[in-house]
Amino acid sequence: MTSHKWTAADLPRLDDRTVLVTGANSGIGLVAARELARAGARVVLAVRDPAKGEQAAATIPGEREVRRLDLSDLASVRAFADYWHEELHVLVNNAGVMATPERRTQDGFELQLATNHLGPFALTNLLLPRIVDRVVTVSSSAHRIGRIRLEDLNWDRDDYQRWGAYGQSKLANLLFTLELQRRLAEARSDVRAVAAHPGYAATKLQQRTENLIQNAFLAVGNRVLAQSDEMGALPTLYAATQDIPGAAYVGPDGFHEQRGHPTLVGRTAAASDAETAKRLWERSEELTGVGFPLAPAAREV
Repeated sequence: MTSHKWTAADLPRLDDRTVLVTGANSGIGLVAARELARAGARVVLAVRDPAKGEQAAATIPGEREVRRLDLSDLASVRAFADYWHEELHVLVNNAGVMATPERRTQDGFELQLATNHLGPFALTNLLLPRIVDRVVTVSSSAHRIGRIRLEDLNWDRDDYQRWGAYGQSKLANLLFTLELQRRLAEARSDVRAVAAHPGYAATKLQQRTENLIQNAFLAVGNRVLAQSDEMGALPTLYAATQDIPGAAYVGPDGFHEQRGHPTLVGRTAAASDAETAKRLWERSEELTGVGFPLAPAAREV
């Protein structure tokens, strides 16, 4: 545990650095974008709705811009990557959906799998030749309830379970980070893959389950248990800027990782399973048609 209670005031200067934050029009993504810009970074808000993105950008000081990106749509992901020709210091895979009703994207994927895992997977690999520092992927403590259903990732066979699908997607975030870091190390890349989770932070995410009972239950939790989105963004900011190991996982330091200041935290055995991470990566390549772009480094003889 860290002895110093790290806050956004501890951010280093980020002048001349470009940071891309997905889903930055609200919640912890917006807070993270605002604090990164305040520290001098040029921040790109990658959002599904550019109008909402512009409203959010108006609250951010410094250099920022808005670009359209729908992570649930692989065509949108590819179009975004095709027009990115500049150096990118940090990619923050923040956008996500939680516990939605069963829904299929136009690519035929289950919505939570597409938005929370397959879209970020494709985006990261397409942008990776331009990334020079790190990839931060936002997971959740809900990874602890997740199970990777390699034979039915898309819920094509079994009855859909919204929380099971969410847990799987958040577990996939950690396994993606683990395998990405392994591949980066194999390629002798200086880029790091790390992950973070916000704990229980009060954001609009809890009000988008499209279930009135669940929304009401989560609204009570937001008032009684949750920390602010400002606190919830701290693990992301810490993971994006601090000198931490590849594959590290950052979360809150108190109340069962639900509240507090950022520190390195643990994960389940399932989230540390290198073989499952490898198999999930291979399946994700099949589904998205996007592979790892860096060649393995030549072995010394």
